[in-house]
Amino acid sequence: MALSICSGLLQRYSLFESLSNLQRVVPAVSRLVVKGTQRRFKVVPKAPEPPRRVNLQDLRKWKVEGRKIVMITAYDYPSAVHADLAEIDVVLVGDSVAMVALGHDTTQKVTLTDMIHHCRAVVNGCKRPLIVGDLPFGSYEVSPEQAMSSAYRLIKEGSVDAVKLEGGKKITETVHRIVQGGIAVMGHVGLTPASVSAIGGFRSFGRNCKEAKDILEDAFALQEAGAFAVVLECVPQVVAKHITELLHIPTIGIGAGKYTSGQVLVYHDMCGMLQHPHHAKVTPKFCKKYAQVGEAIQEALENYRDEVRNGEFPSETYSPYHMPKEEYEQFLQEIQTSPFLVERNHKPQQVMSHLDVHLYGDPK
Repeated sequence: MALSICSGLLQRYSLFESLSNLQRVVPAVSRLVVKGTQRRFKVVPKAPEPPRRVNLQDLRKWKVEGRKIVMITAYDYPSAVHADLAEIDVVLVGDSVAMVALGHDTTQKVTLTDMIHHCRAVVNGCKRPLIVGDLPFGSYEVSPEQAMSSAYRLIKEGSVDAVKLEGGKKITETVHRIVQGGIAVMGHVGLTPASVSAIGGFRSFGRNCKEAKDILEDAFALQEAGAFAVVLECVPQVVAKHITELLHIPTIGIGAGKYTSGQVLVYHDMCGMLQHPHHAKVTPKFCKKYAQVGEAIQEALENYRDEVRNGEFPSETYSPYHMPKEEYEQFLQEIQTSPFLVERNHKPQQVMSHLDVHLYGDPK
């Protein structure tokens, strides 16, 4: 009897193992179909694997291989989706959102709460790119502790993969503390737009020997502090070339020539999206416009305005919802016999008079 029970258990275990092995081979088993004594598995196609997100090891590998890194800014869900579909490597939720999306004249006025809000939207739209969030002006300069608190908020509440800070040797302790706290940091030297009021405006850096040396030392200091990459902004091409060759971390250029490890542009700039005065004053000379989206949007809005005013829109094509004839006739009858509507139609002047008298209170 005991031998018979053991034999039955072994048979069931073997069947279970066979089913387990089959499930490993077959993409998916939705249900078991029983026909007489035969059993067949219905196989459904396996869902596509989600794209693997770019990580820091990818960037290091591409730096060694000489494969250029493509980076773009994004500030909302639509721009993030476009970047994702275009297979951009790194998406920066930049503090430039202050100027191109919020209408400020500098990046200094954007807050950490603003950045978290925009980071969340971008994360929702990006599945493949590494997502970096800018720590805005005033959120990290006071102390390393303030910087760590801000960085943790951007990671936890904004769901980004890394943070970016502007500055060189002066912030190396801060960068080191943040990295030691488990957060990846991208540096930013050369032109640092958040410091525009201190540097006297948007201008290039590194055009003399002293400035070039300072930028090189800043980049090295950030590398030693643990930064995984550094942005070089508005730097002469020859300076950026030497810095890129000397560092073992990737450099991302913006207005720094073609020899950096990768390039970044502002989404609105490269799409030719904006025409407003704040943006027009600071549109950079180094930015190539790959489209004229702003002109297309302006033309579309003006065409819409004109068609609404002249009654052309909506045409029958864009009025797709129809009522059966008998229902329409019943509706007309309801209008003609409704006590509420009949009463209103008999008192139009009285209603207007009431509005005129009481708009600004009862007359004395």
